[in-house]
Amino acid sequence: MITSRNNALIKTVRSLNEKKVRAERGEYLAEGVKTVAEAINSSHRVKLIIATEKGLSLLESAADITGIPTETVSDGVFDAISGDVTPQGVMAVVEKPAASMLAPRGNCIFLDGVSDPSNVGAVIRTAAAAGYDEVYLADCADAYSPKSVRASMGGIFRVEIKEGGRENLAEQINLPFYVADMDGENAFEVHPRGEFCIVVGSESHGVSEFMKNRAEKTVAVPMLNGMESLNAAVAAGILMYALKNNAVR
Repeated sequence: MITSRNNALIKTVRSLNEKKVRAERGEYLAEGVKTVAEAINSSHRVKLIIATEKGLSLLESAADITGIPTETVSDGVFDAISGDVTPQGVMAVVEKPAASMLAPRGNCIFLDGVSDPSNVGAVIRTAAAAGYDEVYLADCADAYSPKSVRASMGGIFRVEIKEGGRENLAEQINLPFYVADMDGENAFEVHPRGEFCIVVGSESHGVSEFMKNRAEKTVAVPMLNGMESLNAAVAAGILMYALKNNAVR
């Protein structure tokens, strides 16, 4: 059992809270019994499990961890590396999957400059639930940050994440762009013909001019009571369901 916070392995695990280290190592952290169990059962490779004795017992009841390297740590050490307010004592180091350069397989969503990792994670969660299999992140918060992974509630294991600059990502998409803009058409009255890509920008800056210039249509969520904007993740969720439901089949 590891009892020192200065242990070399613990330092390495803690360093994965930094985006630069995640990019260099091609790894990220997943925390919590349910999240780690979902990672084990997904196509993502779990490279290491770090857990307290109690946490390991809980995980073994939830998933088959046979063949996965495991390190037990003291409660104090786990608390030092955990990002949860009430940690369950289970964490995994997971290998980031390689993103393909292929065109999307169906409807997809494109986040343009969304800087809040919790919003990014929430969009990933909704995309998985709504059946959008690819999430494009152009100059956004890192989808593999602990906050984003936590907010995705397992969605990170169910969709393909493609991160990069907006120009390079836009070139990969062979679908019409439906750009979210407050001056756009009422999304509940828009009926897409065929598959599409929804583009949602940040709450502070909206969608970039680069993506607006590529829009086949601009769409908006109607609002009452003088409200002028919605949380980016909320707006994305409404649009994903509204446009998919209204699509002409």
